[in-house]
Amino acid sequence: MEWLREETNKLKEQNLYRKRLLREGLKDFCSNDYLALRDHPEVIEEAIKTLREYGLGSGASALVSGYTKHHKDLEDILADFKGLPCCVLFGSGYLANLGAIHALAGEGDALFSDELNHASIIDACRLSRAKLFIYKHKDYEHLEELLKKVRKDYKGCFVVSDTVFSMDGDIAHIPTLKRLCEEYECLLYLDEAHATGVLGKSGMGGLEEFGEEWEEYLVLMGTLSKALGAYGAFVCGSEALCEYLVNRARSLIFSTSLPPAVCAGARRAVEILRREVWRVEKLRELSLRLYGELKGMGFEVYYNRTPILPLMVYEEKKAVELRDALLEKGILLQAIRYPTVQKNRARLRLTVSLRYSEEDLELLKDAMKSIAPPPNP
Repeated sequence: MEWLREETNKLKEQNLYRKRLLREGLKDFCSNDYLALRDHPEVIEEAIKTLREYGLGSGASALVSGYTKHHKDLEDILADFKGLPCCVLFGSGYLANLGAIHALAGEGDALFSDELNHASIIDACRLSRAKLFIYKHKDYEHLEELLKKVRKDYKGCFVVSDTVFSMDGDIAHIPTLKRLCEEYECLLYLDEAHATGVLGKSGMGGLEEFGEEWEEYLVLMGTLSKALGAYGAFVCGSEALCEYLVNRARSLIFSTSLPPAVCAGARRAVEILRREVWRVEKLRELSLRLYGELKGMGFEVYYNRTPILPLMVYEEKKAVELRDALLEKGILLQAIRYPTVQKNRARLRLTVSLRYSEEDLELLKDAMKSIAPPPNP
């Protein structure tokens, strides 16, 4: 197995080597627990109660015996929260994209995917036997050029996009995507992993953010593992879509379902979000505040009305050095490098969470000042 060591050494030489870091003893500033719900007392209490009743695992796939009232209740509240007719649970966001896209798009169809879509979308598109077309990031003129040129040559058409792009935090323009899908008779598949609980006045996601209505050609995927603080994922759409996915999505059919306790805790997290909508606006205010402070220190940082604040470093080696310098100060802020982002687009990906206290923010501020770029002469 010498070749494995050789390949790993190449990663180290290119500053692309990764290792898992124990977060114990560190202050985490890069998790996706945006709304601080993962350890909310009500969420914990509900999960423990269900854990005692149902045990640790579900025991089987949803189509065998792993479908309980807690799974159904979570699907029902998620569909209602998103304002869509129906919802189906999956084991993770990766499994949801893999299962749904592969089930929907096949030979003789065309997939149009944003070049900065999440890796799970990229892999799902590759796994499907549909013809794949990549359009430039949020370049909807390019997308329309592709649609004009080739749409007529394919039976089915699917446009796939993140709603919030996970590495830059920018937002897809849903009204334009909807218009193009209506004009060219395409299904629109939106990955709302980082939009759920973040966009819109009440955190419903991209449709609420843009004041758009759901249409039957629109499919929404979302995760429980970001703003909702749990684990797993879901796909929402029409009743016909859900029925089809239950019968055709291999990652659902052939995977053990989510533990009932996780479903119960996630359902309570949705209930808290709907009751405490102030969390969404407070998150936006804190994101804007941190953006301003980091900008004032001289960092090149992006802000797109989401809690994802990438601090651009560009050089992979420099990103690793800055990460390690922060680790020495007890700060966990990961260096994001290729292939997660394009080469020479490395960054420290800071995420904002309501779990940060004022003491935490002071700790972060002091640490960031120590690595801030020198002022311009």
